[in-house]
Amino acid sequence: MKKMKSKVRASVGVIGGSGVYEIEGIQNLKEIKIKTPFGNPSDALIVGTVEGVNVAFLPRHGRGHTLLPSELNSRANIWALKSLGVEQIVSVSACGSLKEELPPRHFVIPDQLFDRTKSRPGSTFYGEGVVGHTPFANPYCSVLTDKVYGTAQSLGLPIHKGGAFVIIEGPNFSTKAESNVWRNQGFSIIGMTNLPEARLAREAEICYITVALVTDYDVWKEGEEVSVDKVVSTIHANVANVKKLIRAAVPHLGRERTCECASAAQYAIQTNPQYLNKKTLKKLELIVGKYVK
Repeated sequence: MKKMKSKVRASVGVIGGSGVYEIEGIQNLKEIKIKTPFGNPSDALIVGTVEGVNVAFLPRHGRGHTLLPSELNSRANIWALKSLGVEQIVSVSACGSLKEELPPRHFVIPDQLFDRTKSRPGSTFYGEGVVGHTPFANPYCSVLTDKVYGTAQSLGLPIHKGGAFVIIEGPNFSTKAESNVWRNQGFSIIGMTNLPEARLAREAEICYITVALVTDYDVWKEGEEVSVDKVVSTIHANVANVKKLIRAAVPHLGRERTCECASAAQYAIQTNPQYLNKKTLKKLELIVGKYVK
């Protein structure tokens, strides 16, 4: 792969493990290093053509898995993908199951998020003289969800649609008491990524979903407690299915967007125009430039 600084474009983004972009049949691979107003992304982006569609891949934790969930620069990651023209993101995340009917090695595309993080930096693009409030009632794009879910079903993959994804700070796993509280509150799966990633994608008007890979039953189920070796072995076992799903789904992702994600920033800014911080607006040009005159 050659490192590039050219104006390569991509309409679809995939955020996941460092091996996810090694898809059979992917063509024209290019490595692109992008500098953003919010610092450096987790790694260089890998852009390639999947079934005729330009796709940008970003290893969330860096190649070699060098970044904790709390160390991720999600603003830089989302900004970098947006700068390439990405309008739809399929995130791949490992998760623990909080329900018996969601066993390890199954996929889940959740429809809700619950934030239990504590110290994540850069949870919004706004601030520093520009106040913005973005609707986030439905954190995952329903249109994108339906397309990817339908593709997974056609491939015969074990996949479930819907449910709430509770995001904890990490990096440690839950205590048994915490795990049982999450279960009693009705959450379906638990993990450490997706926030502020999903929130920032909505601010940037990018459709976003997660294909969550169930690796364990967290620690609530006796004899099935989560361990690092279980998580790693399950992820490795499902890498082939993840790649198969991405390759099959990408050609079916619509290019005309009618969902709420596409115009989420239109009325977000609440600051009186005469008081807007010009330096901050320059940083936000890619995000809200078309709405600020």
